[in-house]
Amino acid sequence: MAEVGEIIEGCRLPVLRRNQDNEDEWPLAEILSVKDINGRKLFYVHYIDFNKRLDEWVTHERLDLKKIQFPKKEAKTPTKNGLPGSRPGSPEREVRKTLDLSLQPASAQASGKTLPIPVQITLRFNLPKEREAIPGGEPDQPLSSSSCLQPNHRSTKRKVEVVSPATPVLSETAPASVFPQNGSARRAVAAQPGRKRKSNCLGTDEDSQDSSDGIPSAPRMTGSLVSDRSHDDIVTRMKNIECIELGRHRLKPWYFSPYPQELTTLPVLYLCEFCLKYGRSLKCLQRHLTKCDLRHPPGNEIYRKGTISFFEIDGRKNKSYSQNLCLLAKCFLDHKTLYYDTDPFLFYVMTEYDCKGFHIVGYFSKEKESTEDYNVACILTLPPYQRRGYGKLLIEFSYELSKVEGKTGTPEKPLSDLGLLSYRSYWSQTILEILMGLKSESGERPQITINEISEITSIKKEDVISTLQYLNLINYYKGQYILTLSEDIVDGHERAMLKRLLRIDSKCLHFTPKDWSKRGKW
Repeated sequence: MAEVGEIIEGCRLPVLRRNQDNEDEWPLAEILSVKDINGRKLFYVHYIDFNKRLDEWVTHERLDLKKIQFPKKEAKTPTKNGLPGSRPGSPEREVRKTLDLSLQPASAQASGKTLPIPVQITLRFNLPKEREAIPGGEPDQPLSSSSCLQPNHRSTKRKVEVVSPATPVLSETAPASVFPQNGSARRAVAAQPGRKRKSNCLGTDEDSQDSSDGIPSAPRMTGSLVSDRSHDDIVTRMKNIECIELGRHRLKPWYFSPYPQELTTLPVLYLCEFCLKYGRSLKCLQRHLTKCDLRHPPGNEIYRKGTISFFEIDGRKNKSYSQNLCLLAKCFLDHKTLYYDTDPFLFYVMTEYDCKGFHIVGYFSKEKESTEDYNVACILTLPPYQRRGYGKLLIEFSYELSKVEGKTGTPEKPLSDLGLLSYRSYWSQTILEILMGLKSESGERPQITINEISEITSIKKEDVISTLQYLNLINYYKGQYILTLSEDIVDGHERAMLKRLLRIDSKCLHFTPKDWSKRGKW
């Protein structure tokens, strides 16, 4: 068994922790750092296959030293003429490289540049005896892999058959029709994918937000906040702030944030909840509050209903506040890069009002000019307000702004794990609300297209399609694509909407979009 003194950075071993059920478990963890406080060693551990927000300092009593794995020494790269260089290529590697190069033109031709064939989409109802009622009924089939939709791997009871590549691709404007069967039939609706993009549509089981070859593309330095992980080192992998006091709340940060180095040794970092300036001590904060005149975020209040308000803040006009907001948000967002140049961004801060002022609940930022139809760059609900419906309210507000602008929008990728769950839930509820609201006119089947759903909701076509696939609604039947709303989906949606008490009222929004392409507006 290894000794405590032998543990170094890079070692892996089981570490004792409590799970959500308050039970002890021993997941494998990696030692990222070791420090000595008053003769007692502490170890900063990252639990393998767990989110970084669970990383923590532990004592040696929680380490299983019997199963320790020491880091392997890195093999030195062979040198050429005494200079560092790449490994000499073997014949096998050279042949493989030649094959890859020869296959590139063929893959480019097969990249899907042909125009999709318009196909009518028919909707039907998922009734227990439905297949028996239709003579010659064919089994339900998933969409062809040649379309924008990716195969759905969710479990299903019915038999699934693979569609040949010759299956026609969905059209963006083909109408979807609905026909009722029996008196108690529920509504059902239809869909088509949008044009192909370099990135795949949102997957059903994972965040398919990287490029198609699995390698994330580099972020755009003007505007984009996507983290490419190239800057990661041992410092940024570790939380550096112990605790933050913001108004009546104390927050425990999840990730690294580049606050000044001298503040990282403090047990508590004190923030003014109105201007977000930071101080070393409670006395500094109290002295600041006697001088701070703000009782709400700077900028224009563009929405108020009840105690909920939204403020629009220009990153160029309110630089100090915007930078302090980014520093705070970085404590809870690991997948974004912090830039001190906030000029290209607008910040929309949601607050809750009481007699003491407007208290920050969460925010989202967006680019003034987005070439990729992004309506959100970063989005965050502060931990004390999570699981109370505020995250979905922020998302709904971002799409409400897109409706006023007359655009469709999508969040900048990648999304965090919690962000992805919130967006999937919002997309599902919003689209199901549209589908279930369809009514037949003059006895005919109601029809709707993907473009119409996108225009009504301002959700981008790719997100509409990925959501329909995630809900497992799309099937292939008798040469047509159909959407099926089962009783379980309808009942689940109705229960979820009963719990969703916070909604955006468009009548309370006072917002005039600007044309940011004219630099004078900046």
